[in-house]
Amino acid sequence: MLSPLVVIPAHNEENSIASVVEDLHAKGYRNTLVVDDASTDRTYSIASQCSKVISLPYNLGAWKATQAGIRYAYEQGIEQVVTFDADGQHLAQTLPPLLALHKRENFDIVIGSCTSRGSLARHIAWGVFRRLSGIEVKDLTSGLRVYNRKAMAVLSSEQATMLEYQDVGVLLLLKNFKVSKTEVPVKMTQRADGISRIFYSWGAVVYYMAYTTMLCLSKVSKTYHLSIDDDINLEKE
Repeated sequence: MLSPLVVIPAHNEENSIASVVEDLHAKGYRNTLVVDDASTDRTYSIASQCSKVISLPYNLGAWKATQAGIRYAYEQGIEQVVTFDADGQHLAQTLPPLLALHKRENFDIVIGSCTSRGSLARHIAWGVFRRLSGIEVKDLTSGLRVYNRKAMAVLSSEQATMLEYQDVGVLLLLKNFKVSKTEVPVKMTQRADGISRIFYSWGAVVYYMAYTTMLCLSKVSKTYHLSIDDDINLEKE
C-alpha cells in the first residue's frame, strides 16, 4: 500500500501548522494535505510552503474542511487517509500502530483514542452519547482516524455533508453503512494554540449537546448497501 494521505483541517492555526506538518514529514509521512478553512491569519501562506493546500472560500467548520480533504483523496483514487488535527494535539509517532492494525486486520476505520484527555463534563457527555447512540467508541471526539476507500465513500456523500461535527454524527452514519471500526490507545498532547471548536463557550457547548442529542434520538435504524464506484452510490437495503 502506498503512503497514506494525511488530511489536516486548519482554521487560524498559524502558530502550530508548520510544526505539525514538519513532525509528520520527519516521521516519513510526507504526503500531507492542509485544508485551510478560510483562515484570517497566515495559516495558508505558512502551510503552502511545506504541504499541499486546499483553500476553502468560506469558513465551513472542522468537519466540512475534513470532508473536503477526504473527498479529494477519494477522487484521486487514494486508498488510505489519515485525519490529523492542526493544533498540535496529535503526534506523528502514534501513527504506526494505527496504520499497521488498519492493514493487518482490514478494519474500515481505526481511531486513535485518548480517553485521559478532557474534563469530567466531557467524559459524562461521552457516556450519555454512547448510551443514546449505541456506538461503542470510547473516545467519541478524536479526530485522529485512519479511513479506507469504503469509509471514504460514505464520508464523501451528501448525507455526510449535512453533519456539523466529526464525532457522533459521523460515527452514526458509518454505523448505518456497516463500516467496521476499532480503536487504538494513543498519547495526545495539550493544544499548542487556539481554542476548542466545541468547548470554547457555554453557548457552543449547549448547542453541541442539543445537536448531538437530537442526532442520537433520531438515529436511523435501517442499514444501507454501499456501492463504491465513481458516483459514490449509496442505497438503502
